[in-house]
Amino acid sequence: MKNALQLAYLVPLFPLLGFLINGLGRKSLSKGAIGVIGSGMILASFVVSLLMFLQVKEGNTIVAEYFNFIHVGKLSIPFAFQVDQLSSIFLLIITGVGFLIHVYSTSYMHEEPTEHFGRYFAYLNLFVFSMLLLVMGANYVIMFIGWEGVGLCSYLLIGFWFKKTAYNKAANKAFIMNRIGDLAFLIAIFWIIGKVGSVGYADVLQFAGDGSFSNKDLMGITLLLFIGATGKSAQIPLYTWLPDAMAGPTPVSALIHAATMVTAGIYMIARSNIMYTLSPVTLNIIAWIGLATALVAATIAMKQNDIKKVLAYSTVSQLGYMFLALGTGSYVAAVFHVMTHAFFKALLFLGSGSVIHAMGGEQDIRKMGGLSKYMKITNLTFLIGCIAIAGIPGFSGFFSKDEILAGAFGKSPVLYGIGLFTALLTAFYMFRLYATTFRGNFRGTHDQEHHLHESPAAITVPLLVLAVLSIVGGYIGIPEYMAHGAHRLSEFLEPVFASSNAIMEKHEISHSTEWMLTGVSSVLIIIVVLAAWKRFSSKPDLQDAEGFGKVLENKWYVDEIYDKVIVQPISRFAGFLTNVVERLVIDGVVNGVGRLVNYSGRQLRLLQSGQVGSYVLLMVFGILVVFVIQFFLRK
Repeated sequence: MKNALQLAYLVPLFPLLGFLINGLGRKSLSKGAIGVIGSGMILASFVVSLLMFLQVKEGNTIVAEYFNFIHVGKLSIPFAFQVDQLSSIFLLIITGVGFLIHVYSTSYMHEEPTEHFGRYFAYLNLFVFSMLLLVMGANYVIMFIGWEGVGLCSYLLIGFWFKKTAYNKAANKAFIMNRIGDLAFLIAIFWIIGKVGSVGYADVLQFAGDGSFSNKDLMGITLLLFIGATGKSAQIPLYTWLPDAMAGPTPVSALIHAATMVTAGIYMIARSNIMYTLSPVTLNIIAWIGLATALVAATIAMKQNDIKKVLAYSTVSQLGYMFLALGTGSYVAAVFHVMTHAFFKALLFLGSGSVIHAMGGEQDIRKMGGLSKYMKITNLTFLIGCIAIAGIPGFSGFFSKDEILAGAFGKSPVLYGIGLFTALLTAFYMFRLYATTFRGNFRGTHDQEHHLHESPAAITVPLLVLAVLSIVGGYIGIPEYMAHGAHRLSEFLEPVFASSNAIMEKHEISHSTEWMLTGVSSVLIIIVVLAAWKRFSSKPDLQDAEGFGKVLENKWYVDEIYDKVIVQPISRFAGFLTNVVERLVIDGVVNGVGRLVNYSGRQLRLLQSGQVGSYVLLMVFGILVVFVIQFFLRK
């Protein structure tokens, strides 16, 4: 029965092989071979992940140790994989959605030269390998290796078109901002080693469950881990890299923003859940930062005109929702929303790529309109994605968002109120995006209109699959008040969160209250959707924003503030170090020594005059000096 679990090592091995084959053979392999190898390796990982999931569903889990990775004194860190309920869910999301994105890429990136096509798929495979390593690691060190790997791959993929300076700057920004969080994560690992003497999840979480951590230790470690999560999962204040990551190819945006990299922080906190449960102060901080991130990003998305920028800020907002769920102790709801979000956000990003492909690279929604007549499949699937993310009843986003809001209401009605307001903003800006892009009359050039067409099957088939998942994906988490025992995801994940559930203070909400909350939110969301549909179908927002809208269009000027407060002072300080400390002090000392030796040599050279009389005089003078020292100065 457990044979499938013994194959755990194959899940990351397949993408690693794909990376090596496509990377080394990019100059000799054809595009067809590269696409088959790149996609096929992810499909193989998905098949193995599915077999393991079926084993885990029957109650089997495994921690497979392969070799001793680090051994220093009493500290032993094995290279080990852990396959349990939580990791198996993430494996299916990463490999399943990742496979669809790879298939999509075979068509979307087909115009690239063969060598760059191979480089792209090599990077994509390496990205998936790193994410699988992060999720499967049985200790924080293996997780950190995968954590750094996805950071590197995001840099490579965001800056894939490296000949454009702006894209390189976006890649640098993502890499540098993630280093801030990564440093905090690394310090937390050292803190854990100092207290526990191990980094294995089982050891650390047992140590925490036994009450062996002091409150100060728990708060310090959990806050440091959370800072690490704010970098990867784009929370305030480390979120500005993610919208700029739109510089990469659209399938990369889907991979980074939907199923993989940005969910790493949620996975890490969910994996460490018992430590967070025992540190309520940290949970409160997470809840409020998550809510603030969700609200700020949603307001910015309302005034963006780049189709991918709207979706990028939408991702930041949805990640804020996930952190709100974590902060209220609704760990299952957070994982649930990770899953549903992977479906509808990958669908929306890939749908936007289909639109950009048809528009010849145009991304400004003000220059689109009326695309539903030309792109039937893309229109339908994009609409399904918008309905799902808006949280309209019956679609996947409704179930996960409703569970997050219920958890927020149980914690604090204020959290619920702001969360609901943010959900209404989400519905508004997503249907502003849909109506402006697909409804009304076409506003592009005649040449663009002439070339408008539906995308090929390699693009539309993944869209259709994700559209189906965006509809049915939520039904594994039907809430208790709707159907008793129908929340299969909660039952499946119970062993992972059992310790936290046993000690967490429960905020029970009556079924009648939950029905009322669901009814109110659903009615308000539908009203907002219809209003946005009508408003932007007939009269799209084509003018530059004014007043407060200008502030939102310019993203609350956060980048400008960061530039003034952080970047420019550091640059000036670096200039001072370069021009003053480096050139005048350090170089001055080094060059001064050189000049002194040179000058001394020139002066001493004058003693070699070639005159014998001078040499005799100097010799006599030397003898006198020796006699004076010998007889008068020595004691």
